[in-house]
Amino acid sequence: QLQLVESGGGLVQAGGSLRLSCAASGIQFSINVMGWYRQAPGKQRELVATTRRSGTTTYADSVKGRFTISRDNAKNTVHLQMNNLKPEDTAVYYCNVMSLLNVNYWGQGTQVTVSS
Repeated sequence: QLQLVESGGGLVQAGGSLRLSCAASGIQFSINVMGWYRQAPGKQRELVATTRRSGTTTYADSVKGRFTISRDNAKNTVHLQMNNLKPEDTAVYYCNVMSLLNVNYWGQGTQVTVSS
C-alpha cells in the first residue's frame, strides 16, 4: 500500500527558509505528478507546486521566485525548498502523488508556521 511520509515542517521567522521532503513507498504503479499543496486555517486547500515526470513544473503565483520543487524519480521523493518565507505561507503542507491513471494520493501533512 502506498505511503507518503513528509518531513521538514516547523516554525521559522519571516525571511527564513525550510525544506520539505516527501518519500513515497509501497508503490505498485508509475508516478506521473508529484507535488505540494497547502491549507491554511479557514481556507481551501491550494496548489503550491507540482512537477511532472517529464520535468515540467508548475508554481502558484504567490510562491514563484521563492519556492523550488524538485524530485528524484529513482527514489520516489519530492522536495520543496522554501525561501524568503512570509507569514501568509503558514499552513499545513500536503504531499500529493498522482499516478498515470490520474489517481491521487495524499500525505498526512506537515505544519509550516512563519512568524512575523
